[in-house]
Amino acid sequence: MHLSHFSCFLALVITSSVISAKTLNSDIGHPPRNFGELRDALRQLGYDTADELHKPFLSGLSHGVSTASPTKNCVKVCVFLTLLLGDLVSSPGSESYGQQQSAYWSNQQAEMRPACRVLPKHAKGVAAALLVTTFFHCPFAVKSGGHAAFAGASSIQGGLTIDLDNMRTLQISKDKATTYVGPGNRWGDVYRYLSPLNLSVVGGRDAGIGVGGLTLGGGISFFSGRRGWACDGVRNYEVVLANGKITNVNTHSHPDMYFALRGGGNNFGIVTRFDLETFEQGQLWGGSKLYPIALNASIIKAFDNFANNASDDPDAALIVTFDYVQGQYISVNDYEYAKPVVNPPIFREFMKIESNLSTMRISDLTNLTLELRAASPNGVRNTYTTATFKNSPILLSKILEIFVSESKGVEDVAGILSSLVLQPITKPVISYFSKNGGNAMGIVESDGPLILMSAPFMWASAADDTRVYATSNRIIDQSIAAAKELHLDYKFIYQNYASRRQDVFAGYGQKNHARLVKISQKYDPSQIFQTLQPGYFKLKGPTDV
Repeated sequence: MHLSHFSCFLALVITSSVISAKTLNSDIGHPPRNFGELRDALRQLGYDTADELHKPFLSGLSHGVSTASPTKNCVKVCVFLTLLLGDLVSSPGSESYGQQQSAYWSNQQAEMRPACRVLPKHAKGVAAALLVTTFFHCPFAVKSGGHAAFAGASSIQGGLTIDLDNMRTLQISKDKATTYVGPGNRWGDVYRYLSPLNLSVVGGRDAGIGVGGLTLGGGISFFSGRRGWACDGVRNYEVVLANGKITNVNTHSHPDMYFALRGGGNNFGIVTRFDLETFEQGQLWGGSKLYPIALNASIIKAFDNFANNASDDPDAALIVTFDYVQGQYISVNDYEYAKPVVNPPIFREFMKIESNLSTMRISDLTNLTLELRAASPNGVRNTYTTATFKNSPILLSKILEIFVSESKGVEDVAGILSSLVLQPITKPVISYFSKNGGNAMGIVESDGPLILMSAPFMWASAADDTRVYATSNRIIDQSIAAAKELHLDYKFIYQNYASRRQDVFAGYGQKNHARLVKISQKYDPSQIFQTLQPGYFKLKGPTDV
């Protein structure tokens, strides 16, 4: 399927104004607006369209590209990319397409059926895919690890999915201060690479979560008390911008974009490499303990003590969970300590509480994150929703009452696992949010400590979606109302736990939200990442719920 008379065809499709390669040589500019510009941009990336494209297909472009027919446009994108990139493109019905679709964490995402999927091996391949889908006005999604819960977050119906799974660079710098990480890696891959070297980075706590989404949304880590969230530990981002330009973003090159990528999600470009601060790290003490729900008052008291005294020992990390599972309500708490020290004093109040089961041990980071991975399997239906509050044991007790009361209404749902997850955002954690010019999330140290609440649910059948979504939403809405009554509500909405109905960026504060919009308009004047990439959280807020 090669074309030998490509030059003849160009005479039909190139308009009277052909802008040169300037589009790709500038960080700020529009993507190609005619086929001549697209051809030049692809050639700069190393793709010779004259050798790769098929005349009968291309001749159809002489009539232009219609923005009113996205389905037809996406078919053209799939054909074009197949000719350009070969077997890196998979189509419905193929074995590779099916395997890639099944890699999503939640069934809602896996059920979306793109017109095709492309798995580039490097940044130039990502840029080529972005340029082509943009030129044809074909909606697209970008997938790193695919761990978001709701449909369309990193999947798309009828469009193009740019899957970064092939991009698994893992390389340590000579001075061992930086690890270069491709977005196709899961955090387990990163830790398996670094742990034998007694090194680590600030990253996810579940081995199966992808590097890209977690880091762009913030990224809570076992090391956050000592080093902030994952986004605060990125030295440099390699990014494909809306015009196809591949650029490095850091405090020196593009400080405004660097700010935006630290919590700004998928609104500014496609990150093709994260250069992460790296530090010495040996074994940790950690694991989980299971308690009967009757001990909730002691657990909440211990949580309050930890949140208020976290400055005494920033090496500690805590997750408190109340669950309904297999016919009973329980509490399962995760404790991690960044040193191989058993029962450090910061956890003293928790260790006084008698548990029914314990996995606490000295181990490495890979092993501890695999334990959390086992508790969150692929292949079921999922939803998340979240809120943030000022710390108060009185409020936590009210929220637990709300959770239990509302969860009773879905106890009969097949495969149900309903959870109330509480995590402290401590003052030591927040102190790193201002690092290197600050991240985008708008939290300041004087606001801490805060409570990050989420209400994740798992279940088996789509027939129960409406009931489960409504229950999860009522839990969060009633919890927010309870917080407002006590004057303990707080604006922040954590992107990585948010539901699609929540306005994440409004929760960053008016000033930061406006700044993000301005940066988006600067680097993406055509607003490609706001319109053609409709999934996940957009700067304008939710529009389809």
